[in-house]
Amino acid sequence: MSLQAIRYKRGELQLLNQLLLPDRTEYDDVRTVEDGWRAIKGMKVRGAPAIAIAGCLSVGVEIANRDFCSAEELVKFVTDSLAYLVTARPTAVNMTEASTRLSKQISQRSKEGHSSKDKLKDWFLQAVQDMLDRDVEDNKTMGRYGADHILQNVGEKELTVLTHCNTGSLATAGYGTALGVIRSLHEKKAIAEVYCTETRPYNQGARLTAYELVHDNIPATLVTDSMVAALMRTKGISAVVVGADRVVANGDTANKIGTYQLAILAHHHGVPFYIAAPSTTCDLSLRTGEEIVIEQRPHKEMTHINGTRLAPEGIKCWNPAFDVTPHDLITGGIITEKGVFPPDKLETALQQLSGQDR
Repeated sequence: MSLQAIRYKRGELQLLNQLLLPDRTEYDDVRTVEDGWRAIKGMKVRGAPAIAIAGCLSVGVEIANRDFCSAEELVKFVTDSLAYLVTARPTAVNMTEASTRLSKQISQRSKEGHSSKDKLKDWFLQAVQDMLDRDVEDNKTMGRYGADHILQNVGEKELTVLTHCNTGSLATAGYGTALGVIRSLHEKKAIAEVYCTETRPYNQGARLTAYELVHDNIPATLVTDSMVAALMRTKGISAVVVGADRVVANGDTANKIGTYQLAILAHHHGVPFYIAAPSTTCDLSLRTGEEIVIEQRPHKEMTHINGTRLAPEGIKCWNPAFDVTPHDLITGGIITEKGVFPPDKLETALQQLSGQDR
């Protein structure tokens, strides 16, 4: 049975409360946009693809269960709600991409005469359902592309892979991005061992990735973030595969804090370093990683665990949620559902493929 972070049918949405894993598996009902915003902000749901899908579905749930006086009122509610959801965790670009795209589409449909409020409601509900379905398909395609590329690049039949944070079914609609690549390698019987970092301060690796790997019976070992240099030196890591929250035009990539240091260590030890992310995570409007706004998280995430204080009162904290890995450290490539590309070729490739899709 596959793991599900998101349970949805028209008018009903439940999100797996990932703060409770691995001890308890509980789903929270989401009935309004505000419920969705709080779940995203509070990290009950996390991972850039899942944030976008959960956010858009929360809009869908509220409009499915609400009457509107006019098409104009519906369109305003949708566009305002989508813009509001972007503010919950702004570094993760997928929500921004979905907000911009869906707001433009529903506004355009309204202006072009598709103005019945019922027709617009049905269109939006189908659009968010399509997002949910397409994410799983794209992730499986990404997994195949990534697995084939890594096997060819590394030249080994069995791989020892390192990953960071959580990029699996719990961070997407299903299967995963970087963890989807690992799942694909496992399906090819090409995984000797997966090492996952605990990923301080929120421990997504220890709580979530380890949970998924055990669930799927993939051979795996948990390490602390500070062990990676020794791990690469002694355990023969074949490749590093991580996800992304935003990839910009030159290939610079924002991902969970700690990714940058993994890339530096991989470069030093000659280990191929890969990013796995859908094309919706690629923000070609920004030229370099210096333009990415980095979310700052509450100090309590560092000073407390499950409500228990670890650090003394009065200590100052610096708690960025993400760091930016320069493109020249992404030595393996950027894996997308459209193929695997060197960072400096990503922008041109996506633009060309986008033109073909039209």
